[in-house]
Amino acid sequence: MTTGSTGGRRRLPLSLRRRAVPWERQRPTWRAARPAVIAEALKRAQARPSGNWYVVGASRDLRGDRPLARTVAGQEVVVWRDAGGRAVAGPGVCPHLGAPLRDSPVRCGTLVCHWHGLALDGGPFAGWEPFPAHDDGVLAWVRLDAVGGEAPLDAPVVPRRPAPARALSSVYTGVGTCEPEDVVANRLDPWHGAWFHPYSFVDLTVVGSPGGPDTDGDGDAFTVDVSFKVAGRLVVPVRAVFTAPEPRTVVMHITEGEGVGSVVETHATPLGRDDRGRPRTAVVEAVVAASERPGFAVARGAAPLLRPLVRAAAGRLWRDDLAYAERRWALRSTGRFPG
Repeated sequence: MTTGSTGGRRRLPLSLRRRAVPWERQRPTWRAARPAVIAEALKRAQARPSGNWYVVGASRDLRGDRPLARTVAGQEVVVWRDAGGRAVAGPGVCPHLGAPLRDSPVRCGTLVCHWHGLALDGGPFAGWEPFPAHDDGVLAWVRLDAVGGEAPLDAPVVPRRPAPARALSSVYTGVGTCEPEDVVANRLDPWHGAWFHPYSFVDLTVVGSPGGPDTDGDGDAFTVDVSFKVAGRLVVPVRAVFTAPEPRTVVMHITEGEGVGSVVETHATPLGRDDRGRPRTAVVEAVVAASERPGFAVARGAAPLLRPLVRAAAGRLWRDDLAYAERRWALRSTGRFPG
C-alpha cells in the first residue's frame, strides 16, 4: 500500500491498482482461516456481557407518528418517543384485549391503541410494564431482562464512534434464517472477504488474528489490510480492526487510511422462530463514516441522498453473508458443521 503521514497516522490515499489479479489466482486463505480460531473468538464474544440489551433499529426510525416495532426472541416490542423526545419502550401487545400496538399511532408522545383508544405514555399502566430503552443517536436499543437472563446493565455496550457532528451514518437491516452466533461468526472470519465479495474487496490480507504472531496490539482482534473497490481500478486501501465487544455485535474500526475512525457495527438481534420452527435473526448494520478531507462536509450535507447508496452497498454484501450464515446454521442444526 502507498502510505503517507497525516496527524501521526498512516494515510493510505485513493489509488489505482496496477494489475487486476484474476479471482481464481488470489492467494488461498483457507489454511489461515482456521475453524478453531474463529470458534474460540466466537466463544469469547458470547461470554461477554450484553446487559440484556438488543438493537431494535435505527434512531431515525423513531418517528413522531408511529412506533418502531420489532419481535425480539418471540417478544413483541414497540419503541417510540415521548412528549420530551425520549425513547420509551414496552410490550407490543395492548393489555386490554391484545391489539398489536405496532399498528397504533403516536399522538403528542402517547401511543394510542387503534382498537379502543387505550393511551400509553411510556409509564406503567394497567398491567403494561415498560422496558428500559436507549437511543445512542444512531441505533435504538431495548433491554429485555426476561429474554437475556444476564445481570442487567444501565446502558448497552455502544462501540466508540466518530463525533456525530463530523460523521455520516446509515443503517441497514436484513433478516435471515439463522441464529445471532452465525452472523457473528461470519464477521469473525475476515479471510472470506475477497473470495466471497470480489465486487467490493481486493488485496485482502489478515495481518493479525487471535493467537497469531502479530496481533496489532490487541490479542483478541482481527486486523486486516484491504482495498475497497470504488470503480474500475480505483480502490481505497485501509487497515481495519474487527472486535466483538458483546455477544451479538462485531465492530470494524478503520485505523489507517481513508476515513480513519469510521466504524461499521454489525448487530444480530434474535427475532424468534418462523412457522417451520426455524430461528430468524435480524442483522442491523450501522455505518458511521468520517473523514478529514474538506469535501466530506459536502457529503454530510448530502446525507439524505447518500444513505440509500450506503444501505444498498450493505444490502449487497449481506445478501451473500446471510446466505453464509444461513448455511452455517443449517449445517449446525443437522450436526454436519465441519468446524
